Amino acid sequence: MKHPSTAMRWDRHTLWLAAMALGLCALTVAVDLLHWRIGGWVLLGSFAIGTLCAFTAGRVASLADRSVALPIILVGAAAMRLALLFSEPGLSSDIYRYIWDGRVQAAGINPYRYVPAAGELAALRDPDIWPRINRADYAVTLYPPGGQLVFLVVTRLGESVVAMKFGLLLFEAMGVAAIIALLQRLEMPTTHVAAYAWHPLPVWEIAGNGHVDAAMLAFLLIGLLAYLRGRTLAAGVLVALGALIKPLALLALPVLWRPWNWRLPLCVVATIALAYVPYLSAGSGVFAFVPGYVQEEGFLSGRGFKLLWLLQLATGPLRHGTAAYLAASALALGALALAVGFRADRSPRASMRAARWLLIAFLVLVSPNYPWYFLALAPFLALSPSATVWVLTSASVLFYDVVPDDVLPAYEVRIAVFTLAVLSALARDLWIERRKTIPVAVGETT
Repeated sequence: MKHPSTAMRWDRHTLWLAAMALGLCALTVAVDLLHWRIGGWVLLGSFAIGTLCAFTAGRVASLADRSVALPIILVGAAAMRLALLFSEPGLSSDIYRYIWDGRVQAAGINPYRYVPAAGELAALRDPDIWPRINRADYAVTLYPPGGQLVFLVVTRLGESVVAMKFGLLLFEAMGVAAIIALLQRLEMPTTHVAAYAWHPLPVWEIAGNGHVDAAMLAFLLIGLLAYLRGRTLAAGVLVALGALIKPLALLALPVLWRPWNWRLPLCVVATIALAYVPYLSAGSGVFAFVPGYVQEEGFLSGRGFKLLWLLQLATGPLRHGTAAYLAASALALGALALAVGFRADRSPRASMRAARWLLIAFLVLVSPNYPWYFLALAPFLALSPSATVWVLTSASVLFYDVVPDDVLPAYEVRIAVFTLAVLSALARDLWIERRKTIPVAVGETT
């Protein structure tokens, strides 16, 4: 009796799922080997294929036996990440700063006190990590205390790229477990986790480049799960801890807040304040590079805002354009945050949708220059998918231009394509919301 039952569970849908998993693993290995030899088109093509498979996998899995489909999805995701664990991060050098900050703290030195090139840190230099640190001669670390704690803890496992990647993959595994638990809470198939687990953005940005956003996502997702279970204050603390790793997590706080509830803001402020206490010996140095980063990324000149930048390419410089754009963006984000906080519908699905819209609004308006910032949206591919989420997470690969003498289209062309795709997807999502006659701002029942 057992053999026929097992055979039935491995139907054609399950076999298709397994075939996609094997194909994506092979593709990941191939791209890691060929990207630098052939050029950026290899990475762009792999993102297109990976996105298609991630989109398709959940739908194929819904037709298969979930007791077989979910393990295939998780094993396939683990194999894709294992394929990149031992590779050098070729798309970003941030991981070397993570390791350096952990090493500096282990030596009993405040990481906000000195730039890496300072003579006071000369004894900590080595031939593997030190030469690859970005901004080593002019910038103290930008990462908040939560990130610093992650760096310290992980580097106690080993001060190497592999050790840091492995530690961050453990955080990502916690995030994946939280996504599955959230899907159960949302009464959605757990196999929808494939949309995140197989998507190329987290595969390359966490397993490939080792970005600390994985730890931020773990705290954010566990916080959202705590909120859906009725533990709002615990959720606020967890989300605040996520924001202490990457501030993007703060965008989830309006989802947790109920009108006139002062305890949640107090818990969040207290958590953030306590986290900074161990580093206050550096004084204002804990924020020393923030102004430089804002200027470096073009947020003062306006070129860092993709919508404004593209507009001014067509019209020429606009008088007070940056100030007007910042004011309009702040007003829009503030109004959306208040609308989410005062929403009537507190159901799990409405809450996920509200969190998704807050992240979309911020990422579209602020338009970060790096693909890994869009990792904050990647879990919502499974939890609350929309066209804009798929486009932002998938088309962000267009930002990369790291292969010397590459034949990719000009940066301006790629950003114009990205922006047009995002605006088209956003218009579609807003039209769908309008047709439902249920604006996310008021959170009425779907």
